[in-house]
Formats: sequence, structure tokens, C-alpha cells
Amino acid sequence: MISDDLDQLKKTAATEAAQFIRNGMVVGLGTGSTAKHMIRALGEKVRAGMTLRGVPTSQETAALAKQAGIPLLEADNRWEIDVAIDGADQVDPQFNLIKGGGGALLKEKIVASSAKQFIVVVDHTKQVPILGGSFPLPIEVIPFGWGSTAREIESLTKSRVVLRERNGGPFLTEAGHFIVDVHLDRITQPGELETALNLIPGVVETGLFVGRTDVLIIGTPQGVRTVHAPRK
Repeated sequence: MISDDLDQLKKTAATEAAQFIRNGMVVGLGTGSTAKHMIRALGEKVRAGMTLRGVPTSQETAALAKQAGIPLLEADNRWEIDVAIDGADQVDPQFNLIKGGGGALLKEKIVASSAKQFIVVVDHTKQVPILGGSFPLPIEVIPFGWGSTAREIESLTKSRVVLRERNGGPFLTEAGHFIVDVHLDRITQPGELETALNLIPGVVETGLFVGRTDVLIIGTPQGVRTVHAPRK
């Protein structure tokens, strides 16, 4: 099955990402299907004697890390994160990302921005020539007045904005916020769009990760490719 093949590519790439981790590091642990493979690979390193501590980006990730035997830092710590490893829903040729399909974009961005190095792991289908189109842009908003916030987003982007739902009601993030998904055909200036969206009252954070990726690890049918971003 194609999905099984893609999952194997994710696993291979995530295992490669785990090779960047050294003894004594504090590691930011992403959320999602690719991150699960990475957490299992790190758990094997811990069982083999490596010392490391993790900062999870979701309750799901925290539970997986504990199962894998990875010690975790408390959420209210002032972290010194050496490396954060996470997946992405889309990545463009400039290493800009769309993230947030799993709803953990706020914590993911906090952890990524706190890390000395941010490693992104994807399978080859996540690479796109330009962000947008096949995947909507998630934006985390506060529930109060979310409809007005969504209207402002629609006005700015000239695009359809849809409230994410689950089990017949609004999807709630771990911080108690809503997510709206913005259906944009093309995001030609992701940095400018990220800045403009964050100026709208009610917007907590966007799923645009611009200029943050240091290393991109791609699982392909021909093998794993590791690409370093140009110097920032």
C-alpha cells in the first residue's frame, strides 16, 4: 500500500534525524506520524545508554516519550534546547514550512524557536514548489470573537477560512484555542503573510514556519537525502 510505503520512508528519515543527537543533549520532540518514529529511535538510544532529556510539543508526544523511556523537562522550565526535530505538512524550496495539521503548531513553534538547531523530517510528497494549494494554512485563534478574527483573515488573504471541527464541535488545541484552516492557492510571500496575520487581534499563531529550518531530511524511494539550509 502507498500509505505503508510512505510511512516506511518517514521511519527511515526519522531514524537518520536521530543520528544528530549526542549524549547530554536537550531535544525538542515534535508531534505527528514522523515524530513518532523519531521518538522510538531516540528511545533505543536511551536504552543503549545515551543520556538526553526531551521537551514535548504535545500531550501525545509526552506520552510516547515516557513509553520510550525518554526523561522530560517540565513545561515551565526555561529550556536550553540543543536540537528540535519535527515533521511538516509542506516544505518549499526555501525550507519554509506549513505545519499544524495535527493541531500542535503553537507548542511546535515555541520549541522550534527555542532550539539551537531545528531539523525537519518529511517524506518526498511533502515537498512543494510553493506553499498552499493542496494543504490549508492552519491558524490558531482565541475562541472569543473567532468569527470576527476569521473575517479579518478572509479580508487579508482573500481566501476561504474554515473552522476546524472534531466530534461535532470546534477542535480545541491543548491551550484551549480554536484553529481555522485557510485555503490559499499560493503563498508567494510566506514571511510577509506570517507577519501580517500575527497583527490581527485574536490570532495566537500561524502554521507558517519561515526561515527556521536548519536541516531538512527527506525520505525518498531512492533513499534519505539530508540538505542543510543556507547560512542565515
